[in-house]
Amino acid sequence: MTNWKIQRMALAGAALLLAATASAQTVKLSTSMGDIRIQLDAEKAPKSTANFIQYVKAGHYDGTVFHRVIENFMIQGGGFTANGQQKPTKPPIPLESKNGLRNVRGSVAMARTNDPNSATAQFFINTVDNAFLDADNSRDGNGYAVFGQVIEGMDVVDKIRAVPVTDKGMFQNVPVTNVTINKATVESKK
Repeated sequence: MTNWKIQRMALAGAALLLAATASAQTVKLSTSMGDIRIQLDAEKAPKSTANFIQYVKAGHYDGTVFHRVIENFMIQGGGFTANGQQKPTKPPIPLESKNGLRNVRGSVAMARTNDPNSATAQFFINTVDNAFLDADNSRDGNGYAVFGQVIEGMDVVDKIRAVPVTDKGMFQNVPVTNVTINKATVESKK
C-alpha cells in the first residue's frame, strides 16, 4: 500500500472518530439539587445505553428519587417515586460488565440483583473508585456494567452523597429528604 493511501485511510478514520464523538449522546438529569450530565458509551455498552435511553425518552425517570445513598460508595436511583412506590419496568437486559469500562468515580452503571442479567431501569453513580464492582475483581465474576460517565455535575453528585440518610422499612441508606430527578433528557453533544 502506498504512503498516500495510508495517510488517506488515517484521515478517514480520524474523521469517523470525530463524527462519532461529536454525535455522542448525553443525558441530562435535572435533580432537586442541580443538574448532572452523563456521557453515554454506546460503543462499549450498547444494550445498557439503549435501555437507559429508552427509559429516559419514555419519561420513566421523571419524578423518581435517589433512594439509596452511601457516601463513600455510590448514589442509586431510577426505580422509585417520592412516596416509595416502585415503578414498573421493561424486561431485564443482559449484563455488559466485561466491556472494559471501570467502576471509577463518576462512572454510571446498571444496578441489578444477584442475577447478573437482571438490570432494568435502576442505575448508580460511583462516588469513589469501586474496583471491586468490575467483573474481573468481583466476588461473583460478573460485576456491574458501566455504560456512562458524569461529564458535568460531579459537584451535584457530591452534594447528594452527603445528604443525611435513614432506614425506612426494609430499605437502608434512604435520604431523609427526597432527592428527586425532576426530568431526564437525552441530548446530543455539541
